[in-house]
Amino acid sequence: MRIKWAMAAIVVIMLIAAIIVTRSGLFQERPVPAVAVTTLNGDQYRLDSMGGHVVLVNFWATTCAVCIRDMPKLIDLFEKYRSRGYRTVAVAMPYDPPNRVIDYTTRRSLPFDVVLDIDGAVLRAFGDVPGTPTSFLVDKTGKIIRKYLGEPDFTELEERIQEELVAG
Repeated sequence: MRIKWAMAAIVVIMLIAAIIVTRSGLFQERPVPAVAVTTLNGDQYRLDSMGGHVVLVNFWATTCAVCIRDMPKLIDLFEKYRSRGYRTVAVAMPYDPPNRVIDYTTRRSLPFDVVLDIDGAVLRAFGDVPGTPTSFLVDKTGKIIRKYLGEPDFTELEERIQEELVAG
């Protein structure tokens, strides 16, 4: 019993540390992983080939209440900035049944790319997705510049998107 409590405590401490590091600005910028994706529409591309665009890669699940609550805000951001070079890639978690993702995407008419990560390749490529939602903001050069654990501060996210869209 003590071992279970100790393991649970370690997991909680690691999550708290990850949140503190992310929100404190100590996040280490790095290139977006060179991982291939296929959207529900059948489009195929590599995430590292989206240079010239500001991209939000959002890991989500249909069973995640926060994710579902955030979708209208993600749609609004996408609709507002897509004509200026902003893209959203919504990556469904490997445990999310494909039929649920397809049904949700269709019912909500999600306007951005939705990817089924059935084998977990995208999740593994990003390497540090402790849960949903987790989002990564990528600048025009293909560098991850911000990580959001849980619901992002949408005001701050929108400000960062605007800054990146006007940057070099």
